[in-house]
Amino acid sequence: MSRAFVFPGQGAQTIGMGRALAEAYPAAKAVFDEVNDALGENLSALIWEGDIADLTLTANAQPALMATSLAALRALEAEGVSLTDTAFVAGHSLGEYSALAASGALGVADAARLLRIRGRAMQEAVPVGVGAMAAILGLDFAAVTEVAQAAAQGDVCQAANDNDPAQVVVSGHKAAVERAVDLAKARGAKRALLLPVSAPFHCALMQPAADRMAEALAQVTLNAPKVPLVSNVRATALSDPDTLRALLIEQVTGAVRWRESTVWMADQGVTEFWEIGAGKALSGMIKRSAKGAETRNFGTPEDIAALQA
Repeated sequence: MSRAFVFPGQGAQTIGMGRALAEAYPAAKAVFDEVNDALGENLSALIWEGDIADLTLTANAQPALMATSLAALRALEAEGVSLTDTAFVAGHSLGEYSALAASGALGVADAARLLRIRGRAMQEAVPVGVGAMAAILGLDFAAVTEVAQAAAQGDVCQAANDNDPAQVVVSGHKAAVERAVDLAKARGAKRALLLPVSAPFHCALMQPAADRMAEALAQVTLNAPKVPLVSNVRATALSDPDTLRALLIEQVTGAVRWRESTVWMADQGVTEFWEIGAGKALSGMIKRSAKGAETRNFGTPEDIAALQA
């Protein structure tokens, strides 16, 4: 059996996530403490007792989800699970930072600070109301790419997330994304709907945020990961720190090639995908992309206890 660890992206956040892990495992609590110290605020109080609207703000959700993923990983390690028994790590969008921190390429404190900067920069890159994202269900990536190109009409409209064979997200100017929704329905999409997001992620409109991340990443030490990272941008495994740094910048405006990443790992012999952290969204995508793949979720002490059963 070959295994990959995968780390969730934005949208998986819930109030209370990671709290039981922190109460059950000192190593998990230490992750939240380190993130609080790195940001100079009590982010864990927001995660565990705050308002979901505040937690969902991009600048909060991104470091919060990373902290929860790393806390879950530390809990697994406390029960004897070793990252070195894993073939690959991968993460969906911000989850790529979680994967890099998990694999030792990036310090947890650096990951938290970078994600705070990334969240703010992505939010500030486009005025509220100018951009939008929409999920297209029932058309594949090639078909949605054609839809996005036809809908652009001089605006930005791109296929931004290739999540699984029947779920692709488009991103860009609001009017163009609305045209893409109508066009996708006309071309046979089962559903096409605008998403409740605050900015148009993973498209050319995010270039100001990519520039900001280039500055921030230049100040941070990035090591070779202990386990190869399957990159969102390339959908293949990489370990060279300079390449990883460049791709983290490119990722801000580039498509998240999650379906291809999943299939690539399966083609390398991965049969089991462990989703580390909040939610189960990636597991569903993986099962739809890599037929026969097994998935497991590790976000609570009960999940980890089931491993020993």
